[in-house]
Amino acid sequence: MSEQIPVKNVTPSTDSGALYAKRKKIFTKSFTGLFRTIRISFGVLLFVLFLGTAWLNWGDRQAVWWNLPERKFYVFGATFWPQDFMLLSWLLIICAFGLFFITVFAGRVWCGYACPQTTWTWIFMWVEKITEGDRNKRMRLEKAPMSVEKFLRRAAKHTLWILIAFVTAFTFMGYFSPIRELFSNLITGQASGVVYFWVAAFTFMTYFAAGFMREQVCIYMCPYSRFQSVMFDKDTLIVSYNEGRGEKRGPRKKGSDYQAQGLGDCIDCNLCVHVCPTGIDIRDGLQIACISCAACVDVCDEVMGKMGYEKGLISYTTEHNLTGSKTKLLRPRLIGYAAVLLFMISLLTYTIATRTLVELNVIKDRIPYRENVDGRIENVYLLRVINKDQHGHTFAIEATGIEGLRLEGKHMVEVAAGEIFSTPVSLSADFEKLASGPNKVQFNIKSVDDENIYRVSTTTFIGPQDR
Repeated sequence: MSEQIPVKNVTPSTDSGALYAKRKKIFTKSFTGLFRTIRISFGVLLFVLFLGTAWLNWGDRQAVWWNLPERKFYVFGATFWPQDFMLLSWLLIICAFGLFFITVFAGRVWCGYACPQTTWTWIFMWVEKITEGDRNKRMRLEKAPMSVEKFLRRAAKHTLWILIAFVTAFTFMGYFSPIRELFSNLITGQASGVVYFWVAAFTFMTYFAAGFMREQVCIYMCPYSRFQSVMFDKDTLIVSYNEGRGEKRGPRKKGSDYQAQGLGDCIDCNLCVHVCPTGIDIRDGLQIACISCAACVDVCDEVMGKMGYEKGLISYTTEHNLTGSKTKLLRPRLIGYAAVLLFMISLLTYTIATRTLVELNVIKDRIPYRENVDGRIENVYLLRVINKDQHGHTFAIEATGIEGLRLEGKHMVEVAAGEIFSTPVSLSADFEKLASGPNKVQFNIKSVDDENIYRVSTTTFIGPQDR
C-alpha cells in the first residue's frame, strides 16, 4: 500500500486555546503564466458552456431542460423519466471515481481548474482588480477613509458582482424552466413569486460565496479538502516547493554569488503568497488549503527567469522526485480506479444506447373478473404507454396467453414524442379455456413504423376458482 503524504492543517488561530479566528482578508496580486492561461481558457470554456447550453434548442423545445412538473428530463435528443434515475446514480458514481482517479494522479486539479466555486471566485477577483486596482492599490483603498472615489469603486465592484451573480442564477433556473419564457416573465413581472424567490436566493448565494466567502468555502466547507490526504501518495503530482534547492532563503542582487553567502535559490520575495487565492505559503509544505491552482508556480517561474535561475523551484512534482527517488506512474490504486472508471463508463454508455424507447405499464382493475353479455369471463386493465423517443409513434396492441383470448378496446394508439398515453382495455376468454388458478397473459405493443420499438408486459387474468 502506498504511503500517504502528510497534509498540514493550516486553520488559523489567534492562540493555542482559540476555537475561532477572525478571517484575514486576502489581497491577491495579478500575474501571468502558463498555468494561469490554461486555467483561464478552461474556466472560460466552462462558463460559456454553462451560460450557452441553456439557450440551445432541439427541435421545438429547449435542448437541456429539467421539466420537473411533468417529470421529464431532456438532454438534447434523449428524454429521461423518473424510471431512468438509476442512470443518474451511475453517472454520480462515475464522477466520484473520476475524481478519485484524478486526485491520485494529479492532486486537487479539479479544485484549481474546474470547480465552480474556484471559477466564479477568479471571475469576481478579476472584477475586483479592474474596479479597485491591483493588490497594493486595493490594500491602500481598504485602509483609506470613505471618499467619493472609494464609494464609486466599491459601488462599481458590487454592481458587477451582483450582475454576474444574477446572470448565473437566472441561467441556472433556465435549466428548470424554459429560459426564453423565463426571461420574458421576469422582465414583465409575470413570473410567479416562487420563481422570483429562487432567482434572488441563487443570486445572493453566488454573490456571497464568490465575493465574500471565497477561500473559506475551500478550507472549511468543502469536504474534499479534508479527505484529500487519504487519496494522495508519494507518487501523486502536487504543487511543491523544492526545499533542498530553495533554502536558505534571502534577498540578493541579480548576478551575485549567492551560494557563497549560503543562500538557496529562493529570494524570499513572498510573491508566491501574494498570488495565492487561499493565502497560504506553499514553502511551508502541502496544506489542506492548497487547491493546486499553480498560481505560485507561475509567479515563481517568472521570478526565477528574471534572476537567471533555473525554473521549477515551485512546480507540479511528486514527493519521490523531491527526495531523489523514481516516481511510479502506474501503481495498483491508480490502475484500479482507471479500470472501474472505464467499466462504469462502458456500462453506462451501453445502457443508454440500448435502453428501450417505450415503456408499457399494465394496471389491473381492482374487480377480479366479471361475466360479459356473451357469457365470457372478462378482466379490465389500464394500459399506460410511455414514449421516450423524440418522435411520435403509432402502436399496435395485442394480447396473448390464453386460447381464444379477445382484446376489447383500442387496438391502435398514437403517442406523441415524450408523452404518456393511458387507455382502458378489457380481455375476455371462454370459461372452459381457463386454468383453475390465475392465468398468465402478455400485452404486446409495437410501433407500426419501427419494428425495433416494442414492449411486452406480463400480467394475470383471473377467472372463477370453482371449476
